[in-house]
Amino acid sequence: MPTPELVIASANPDKVAEIGIVLEKLAILIPRPEGMPDVVEDGDDLEDNARLKAAAVCEFAGKSAVADDTGLEIDALNGAPGVHSARFAGSDATYQQNVEKVLTELDGVPIGQRTARFKTVAIVRYPDGKELIAKGTVEGHIAQSPSGERGFGYDPIFVPVEGDGSTFAQMGKEKHRFSHRGRAFRNLGYILASN
Repeated sequence: MPTPELVIASANPDKVAEIGIVLEKLAILIPRPEGMPDVVEDGDDLEDNARLKAAAVCEFAGKSAVADDTGLEIDALNGAPGVHSARFAGSDATYQQNVEKVLTELDGVPIGQRTARFKTVAIVRYPDGKELIAKGTVEGHIAQSPSGERGFGYDPIFVPVEGDGSTFAQMGKEKHRFSHRGRAFRNLGYILASN
């Protein structure tokens, strides 16, 4: 069976690199088309936003597309930033600004009450409208200060339950074994292989 070709919706090079590692040999990823306008991510949840992106890229490129959306849910913040994770500190916020906002919001919250989870929804959209959907979740907590130089986004402050106490930003490739994105795209890879 031929390896599927998928146009990747993300223009974020960090995210594209992670997805490429997980889907290696399972799919051929084609870069997002030049000149494609940004997709307004105004869905009610992660699945809505992933679907908006996958459908827009599929239509623009005329080929099968893959998109994902990820959210960090912090229990002490009633699930925030959630679907607004990329824009928590504002529409043009940097990774560092988002991290700083989370740490400010959690100032004074004891470590035992800083439980959180990352969730990713990945969707493949075909030109005929068919979709494949996969999800991944990892439980953990928010550290009291950033640690590590790897990864991106909230990785310097997220400590997964299944790890050794390191943040995602302190990990190398082992991050992909139990990260939300690793799980979602591995699940997607299994679905692709069986279709």
